[in-house]
Amino acid sequence: MKFFIIWLLFLSNIFANELDNNTSFNDENSSQIEKNQLTQEELDKLPKVLYLSYKNYPKRVLKGEIFTVTIKTLSTVKDFTDVTYELSNSQGLKLLSEYPSRDMDARYYYETFYFLVTSRVARLPDIEATLLNYNEDQFKKTTLIGEKLNVVTLNPKKDFANIIADNFELQEYKTTSYDQNNNIVVFTATATNCDIAAFKFSNVVKQGAESIIESYYDSKITYYAVIDKEIKTFSFSYFNLKLNRFINVDIPIIVSDDSVTTQSDLKPKDQSHELLKMQIAAGVAFVGFIVILWRRKYIYLIFILIPLAYIAYIGVPSKEVCIKEGSDIHLLPVHNGTIFETTPSVYHLQKEGEAKDFTKVKLKNEKIGWVKNEDICSN
Repeated sequence: MKFFIIWLLFLSNIFANELDNNTSFNDENSSQIEKNQLTQEELDKLPKVLYLSYKNYPKRVLKGEIFTVTIKTLSTVKDFTDVTYELSNSQGLKLLSEYPSRDMDARYYYETFYFLVTSRVARLPDIEATLLNYNEDQFKKTTLIGEKLNVVTLNPKKDFANIIADNFELQEYKTTSYDQNNNIVVFTATATNCDIAAFKFSNVVKQGAESIIESYYDSKITYYAVIDKEIKTFSFSYFNLKLNRFINVDIPIIVSDDSVTTQSDLKPKDQSHELLKMQIAAGVAFVGFIVILWRRKYIYLIFILIPLAYIAYIGVPSKEVCIKEGSDIHLLPVHNGTIFETTPSVYHLQKEGEAKDFTKVKLKNEKIGWVKNEDICSN
């Protein structure tokens, strides 16, 4: 009995000590929370250690333009880990960089932010800076109030491609036949300081981007446009920021079989002159047959055999391929490119050529498309 009483007293002492420890921890934790959750009056009394000012920002911008804002940050604290920024209350702008690019000298941080103008009315954001140090000391946050910007809206012609850039250059281009009434122009272009994803024509049958590399400085796009076959030179314009004027870009429409960049072998096999070629070959063979009858020399058989072989080569029908149900027909042989048809059932189409990972086929409406090799029935 005595042993049982002593055991109960021992357990009671352990529980009491544990309760005291928990109470002490909670009191310390509450004290720390209260320390961190300062009142506004206490926050106002914290020392100011950061000083912000604009190093440069544009007084005039164009709607659709990418521009930079650089602020100068001075800290009166020598040893600190970082300065962080919170942006708020902007208007008509899209922030393109989550974190600013930073340059440092002996006294200042130069922080550069990239913005895109999206509206006719724009205001720079308020920038609130916070100093962080190893001791987790609290300092007063410093706010740089945003400035209102003068936004100018362009009044372009109908051929404007919705591009505002320091520079825009065509790298490669190709024109191929699309259907009986239209050609397709495919080109690759690079641009600097440009919202390349905004590229768009207003006067074409069909258009789209096959690939885009977006960057607020260097960007690249592969684009296609379906245009009327009567057009001999396809022209459009963009606005050059450095020259402060519209620049025309001209693409001569020359339908050829030459390859361009990764869009190799885009043009369907041209059979419009095949019948004429077969007739000429048949004429040569007939003349050769007359010569053999006249000269009685069989060496002239060559004038018959070669034309007949050529006629047989041209006359062989194109190979048909079986396309699986639900397969995507691509406009160009590009992965993740434009899809203009999906097969509702198994298709048997005329094969027109091949490119890497793709087979070129002629559709039932005489248009040319590309299907992935993995969607061929034999695969």
